[in-house]
Amino acid sequence: MRVYVVDDSPLVRERLVALLSEIHGIDVVGAAESAKEGIAGIISQEPDVAILDIRMPAGSGISVLDEIKRANKPPVIIMLTNYPYPQYRRKCMDAGADYFFDKSNEFHKVTDVLSRMVVERESADG
Repeated sequence: MRVYVVDDSPLVRERLVALLSEIHGIDVVGAAESAKEGIAGIISQEPDVAILDIRMPAGSGISVLDEIKRANKPPVIIMLTNYPYPQYRRKCMDAGADYFFDKSNEFHKVTDVLSRMVVERESADG
């Protein structure tokens, strides 16, 4: 399963890439620090899953979400944010996000979801 990470924090990007790289069946195909770079990377790499931060300089994960959900085969979208407010959750889910997690206490849910997706894909291929 191909995953792309978009987050303006180098620490968060590195931590996510390291965590995801340890999961059997996950291939991190790219990481970006801005909305513009994220959109370009996701369009060119065509990942199965994109993990997006909401707040970034010069754009937001919501603008990335809006743009990539227009693609023919959009990836599964996991929003991972320090801004877990109901209005953001609602806006993201309405725009097509599949998951919405709080970085401060739901970080582990990203690996849980991806691990489950890998198992489901392998059993479907199987």
